[in-house]
Amino acid sequence: MVSAKTAYIALGSNKGNKLQYLQQAVDAIFEKAGLIIKISKVYQTPAWGFESDDFFNACIQIKTELKPKALLRVLKSIESDLGRVPKQSDTYEARKIDLDILFYDEEVISEKKLVIPHPEIQKRRFVLQPLHDINKDLKHPKLDKSVADLLEICDDKSEIEPVKIWLKNPKKNYNFNRFNFIAIEGNIGAGKTSLATKISQDFNAKLILERFADNPFLPKFYKEPERYAFTLEMSFLADRYQQISDDLSQLDLFKDFMVSDYDVHKSLIFSKVTLAEDEFRLYRKLFYQVYKDIARPDLYVYLYQNTQRLQENIKKRGRKYEKEIQDEYLDKINTGYLEFLKSQTDLIVKIIDISDRDFVKKREDYLWLLGEIIG
Repeated sequence: MVSAKTAYIALGSNKGNKLQYLQQAVDAIFEKAGLIIKISKVYQTPAWGFESDDFFNACIQIKTELKPKALLRVLKSIESDLGRVPKQSDTYEARKIDLDILFYDEEVISEKKLVIPHPEIQKRRFVLQPLHDINKDLKHPKLDKSVADLLEICDDKSEIEPVKIWLKNPKKNYNFNRFNFIAIEGNIGAGKTSLATKISQDFNAKLILERFADNPFLPKFYKEPERYAFTLEMSFLADRYQQISDDLSQLDLFKDFMVSDYDVHKSLIFSKVTLAEDEFRLYRKLFYQVYKDIARPDLYVYLYQNTQRLQENIKKRGRKYEKEIQDEYLDKINTGYLEFLKSQTDLIVKIIDISDRDFVKKREDYLWLLGEIIG
C-alpha cells in the first residue's frame, strides 16, 4: 500500500458565494486528493496586490497518496470545475476559487510550474494565520522557521477577521463511531487487510490483523491439503482465539472503535471446505466450546470478488505458497461464506461486490465502498 504524505493547501475566494466555493473545494479535495485532517477558521481579508472585493481565506491539512505534480493537477481541475477561468493577464485577478500547495511533507521542489514550499508563504498574513490555526509548529524546510515565527515577523500588516462560519470536514459524513467492532471479511485475496488498514488509519480505529503469516502449516497445507488440513485448522483455532481474546480485552482509550480483517467464524467456513465430514463435526464442537464467550462484531462486512479477480490479486501479492490455490477451492470458500452469512440472524451483515472496483488505487472506489458500508 502506498504511504500517504502530509500536504497543506491554501484556499481563497473573492467572487460570488465565497463560503460555498470554499466548501465545494474542500469537498472535492476530499473526494479526489485525500483525507482532510484539519481545517482552519475562515478569514476575511483584503485583496492582496490589487483592488477587488475582500477574500475569504482558509487552509487545510490533508493526507494524500498523490505525488506533488499529480496533486497540483487535481487542484487545477477542481478550480476549473468550480468555474475559475484562466488568467487574462499577468496581474492579480478576482477569482471564484484559488488553491495552492503550501507544503508537501518536507519536500523542496523548484520547477517552472511547481514550487514547494510556496514562495510567498512568509509574506502573506492571510496564509500564515490559518496555517497557524492548523499547526503553529510546522517548520518551513527552507527558512528553518516555524509558522508561529514567520507570522510574528511577517511584514504584511493587513487586517484579517475570522468569519463565524466553519467549513465542514466531509470525513464526518462517514459515521463509523456508531460501531464498536467492525469485521472485514472476504475470500483469499479479496482485499480485507487493505481495507481494514485504510479504515483504521482514516477513522482512528484500533486495527486487529490476523496473524496468518506466522502459521507454519499454511504452506504445507497448500501443497498437501488432505494431510495437513486438520492440523492447520486446529492451529488457526488456537491462534485466533488467543489473538482475538487479547485484542478485544485491551481497550485503547485513544481509538474510537475496532476494525479487524477477520472474524473468528471463518474457521468454520474454511474447515467445512478442507476437512472430511467426521473431522468437521469434531472441529465444530471444539470451536463452539472455545468461542462461546467471544464478542461478535457490530458490523460484518463481506468483500465479494469473483474467482478471476481473486486469482489476479493472489498473483500480484506474490506469496509462493499461494501459487497452488485452485479456482475450485476459491469457489468453495466463496460459497461457504455466503451460506454462512445467510444463516446469521444476530449480525448486521453487508455483502458488497467489489469485483469491478479497485479501492486501493482509486479513491472514488474507496469512498464508494465506505458509503456502502455505513449506508
